[in-house]
Amino acid sequence: MSNTEQAKKGIMICGHGSRDKDAEREFGLVAKGLKERFPELPVEYGFLEFSAPNIHMGLNSLLSQGVEEIYAVPGMLFAATHAKNDIPSVLTTYEEKNEGLHITYGRELGLQDDMIEAFQARIYESLGLDPENPPENLYDTLLVVVGRGTSDTGANAEAAKLTRIVNENMGFGWADTVYSGVTYPSVGVGLENLMKLGYKRIVVAPYFLFTGRLIKRIQGYVEKVAKANPAIEFIQTPYLSDHPRVIDAFQNRVEEIMQGELPTGEETLMNSFKRRLAAGEVDVHHHHAEFVDPQDDTQGLSDFDVKHATFAVTDEKPSSVLTPQAHSHSHDHDHSHDHSHGHSHSHSHDHSHGHSHGVYKHIGHPMGPRTMIGEGICCCFMGQFTDEILEEEKDKIDGDCTKTAFAHK
Repeated sequence: MSNTEQAKKGIMICGHGSRDKDAEREFGLVAKGLKERFPELPVEYGFLEFSAPNIHMGLNSLLSQGVEEIYAVPGMLFAATHAKNDIPSVLTTYEEKNEGLHITYGRELGLQDDMIEAFQARIYESLGLDPENPPENLYDTLLVVVGRGTSDTGANAEAAKLTRIVNENMGFGWADTVYSGVTYPSVGVGLENLMKLGYKRIVVAPYFLFTGRLIKRIQGYVEKVAKANPAIEFIQTPYLSDHPRVIDAFQNRVEEIMQGELPTGEETLMNSFKRRLAAGEVDVHHHHAEFVDPQDDTQGLSDFDVKHATFAVTDEKPSSVLTPQAHSHSHDHDHSHDHSHGHSHSHSHDHSHGHSHGVYKHIGHPMGPRTMIGEGICCCFMGQFTDEILEEEKDKIDGDCTKTAFAHK
């Protein structure tokens, strides 16, 4: 390419992925929205795991269209492990495999004004109010924001910060944060404690981009609590989806890269990843459960993979999953949902994580995810618990949750 020739550019949106097909479809709406904002550029999307297309497939599509410079943005609300480690690992590996390709990785969506306003608009809508003409206050109402909940303390703190901002902007009587993931308080316990404040109207607002099993788990909990407390009005706010202000927020992140306006003096997600990787602080195992197209033979290991990770071998069969050199995180549980706990609690599922969720030191917190066991909500997270916790909670574990849990209906 000559100095006067400009590299063809394209946009890549990197998502987490979900077993829920509706979530895949909704994520595609963001790509559609961004394509309308950047009609002159190819726009593709892909997922880390569970879903198709995977990130490699999206990148392959851009490459096949002649793209030489890719603006990649994480489709993540906050910067937790996936945005910090897994996505930059995939992008770095792919860039290394394709000479002449340049990928610039942008920022997570974060607490941009556009994201906050989109969330507030969804809350007003669920209350039957006009976001453009809101009431002065909502002092008679309790707001419960549901965050994803991760092993990343900073991401959990951002959800709590969001709650405070929205509460002050909208003037609720009180607001608090609960979480649907590995941290605490969990949705059910959090709601039970907050009901003691005496509010007769409670808004439960999940700060999620799309549907999925976690959304269905949240909805299941709220329905369960509402049924047990008919004197309280529970209002469920829809998730963000492709609200125009959400598309604005994605557009902002792309334009930051295009215009070279990533914050100066602040380490980017990619620079942070490479620094921590060089220091041996990163677990590189990003291929876990990633959808593999049987016709796709481009997902072998690069020199980058081999240099920074070791192979995992389970059941005497080599795996394409990369595992960290320091922490294999194998609790011998599986996400295949062939749960046959029964009363004997044999618990013999194979769960060799090839995916960096991190180890959460408060996984056993009495108000955390262990409170979900046996509640008919979802047991997909069983592999996160230690054998000690499972032994303590064994009386709650019975049957096949995939047939009864709200999240699987």
